[in-house]
Amino acid sequence: MPDMLIAEWLGKPLWMWAGFLSIVIALLAFDLGVLNKDDKELGIAESLWLSAFYFGVSCAYGAAVWWAYSAGVITMSIDNVFVISLIFGFFAIPRKYQYRALVWGILAVIVLRGIMIAVGAALVQNYSWILYFFGAFLIATGIKMLFVPEGDPDVSKNPVVRFMKKRMRVTDELHDQKFFVRQPDPRTGKVVLWATPLFLALVVINIADLVFAVDSVPAIFAITTDTFIVYTANIMAILGLRALYFALAAMVHRFHYLKYSLAIVLVFIGLKIFWNNLVGKFPPEYSLGITVVLIASGIIYSLWKTRGDAPHEKPAQ
Repeated sequence: MPDMLIAEWLGKPLWMWAGFLSIVIALLAFDLGVLNKDDKELGIAESLWLSAFYFGVSCAYGAAVWWAYSAGVITMSIDNVFVISLIFGFFAIPRKYQYRALVWGILAVIVLRGIMIAVGAALVQNYSWILYFFGAFLIATGIKMLFVPEGDPDVSKNPVVRFMKKRMRVTDELHDQKFFVRQPDPRTGKVVLWATPLFLALVVINIADLVFAVDSVPAIFAITTDTFIVYTANIMAILGLRALYFALAAMVHRFHYLKYSLAIVLVFIGLKIFWNNLVGKFPPEYSLGITVVLIASGIIYSLWKTRGDAPHEKPAQ
């Protein structure tokens, strides 16, 4: 094996990073080039089958990590499904183009999450006290989720949307699945490059993903400071959640109470940081079990409590 591939980067040989990214890119190419070659509306059943496929891949990866390093993580967020649904609705993106935008967005996530995690790892390595800050932040976030009601975000007031519309040519209508098109400028008549609403939706979704990463990345650092595990677990979770989006978006009104169990999970993880540093390492199997029980309880209670509720209006068709 060439020396470059066995050289370490952030604690792991380069061949491990290259191997993981190759698997992710191959999955995305297979997804877009074979499974969803033609733009079509992804139904709930197809969404569940696709997410089961990614779940199987994630479980196989997780088992390999557990076998090799005796470590594993669970990451989950339902809130961003609701936000993504709002963003698509605001830009009037038909469902048949939504999945392609979500998959392309993963390429940006690979870079953006990598930057965030690399910065976080450097901070943890050089300033170990930063974990206490992460712990306090997670506890505060969990308490806020429990007691502070949230309103629907107004995408039209998003500073990114306003900034891009002021500095870019944006078409009024979609052009199939294209992010950019060339067409005449009405003032000069010259053929120039225009962004489409699909591109704006993609950018805003990735900005929203970064906001949600502010919670999820510190939560995983609370479990392990291994940068490779933190990064790959994040990417695997995003792959599965994007595939599950259409099924969850149709049922998001049924998961109203899940946010409370997720809030308790954040508080639990934050407290665990202080426990690990002041008392001793909290058993990982207990941590995993408590997390699974809390999330499962939130899902079951939500489904039972909302069993007679009518579904919300679907995202833009």
